[in-house]
Amino acid sequence: MTPEDHIAAAKRLEHAERARHQIGCISQDFPAMNMADAYAVQGAWVAMKQAAGRQILGRKIGLTSRAMQKQLGIDIPDSGILFDDMLFENNAVIPAGRFIEPRVEAEIAFIMGSDLHGADCTIEDVLNATEAVAPALEILDTRIFRIDPVTGKTRSVLDTISDNAANAGLVLGAERHIPRDVNLPWVGAIVRRGAVVEETGLGAGVLGDPLVSMVWLARRLAQHGDYIRRGEVVLSGSFIRALEAPSGVEFHADFGPFGSVSCAFE
Repeated sequence: MTPEDHIAAAKRLEHAERARHQIGCISQDFPAMNMADAYAVQGAWVAMKQAAGRQILGRKIGLTSRAMQKQLGIDIPDSGILFDDMLFENNAVIPAGRFIEPRVEAEIAFIMGSDLHGADCTIEDVLNATEAVAPALEILDTRIFRIDPVTGKTRSVLDTISDNAANAGLVLGAERHIPRDVNLPWVGAIVRRGAVVEETGLGAGVLGDPLVSMVWLARRLAQHGDYIRRGEVVLSGSFIRALEAPSGVEFHADFGPFGSVSCAFE
């Protein structure tokens, strides 16, 4: 892909988000597309949003579970950007029509107390830089069809990365914990959709430890001259499958002593 192709693809994604409709796979239009192209499309889209006045709130890490990696035929996570207008308060009601095809995941959020630079980032560096960890729900949405209705092609990881790692929103619980005081692999959640327990999981589902996920992100960003900044919120990766979120449903994630977080969809 050329730089002009990256920008054109980003414009398609921006229009899809604004119009609340999905587009075909970008990877289908560019068979030689690679991961660098995918992040370049994402970067072009991020630049568009910043030019329109949106502020970066933080980052998200995706594809952290072995099941999802095997499904997509990859062995590394992906990442995207969180913007200020993606943040919802705990117990928020998400307006009808805000998203195209929303889904919900349970995650552990890191709130950064200092910058985290990282070609040689370690778990100790992550602990030193993190002000607090908190329960969170991530709201996923996709501007690209999961399965193209015309060709039947399944969306690839390159499409997901281009689509800002399917970012759409996040809901933070009220509780805050010092990460050194918590055994993060054993932090778990019972996730209810309405009255039904749909999923349970542990932090260990995120690369074995959410701290490892944070190390991965810091090192990946360093390869591109970037870093995690003080004050940013980082979603470290889901430890449950993504749950469909049609209108009229409520979600509640009970993290036990770690806290809880909820939202509902109009």
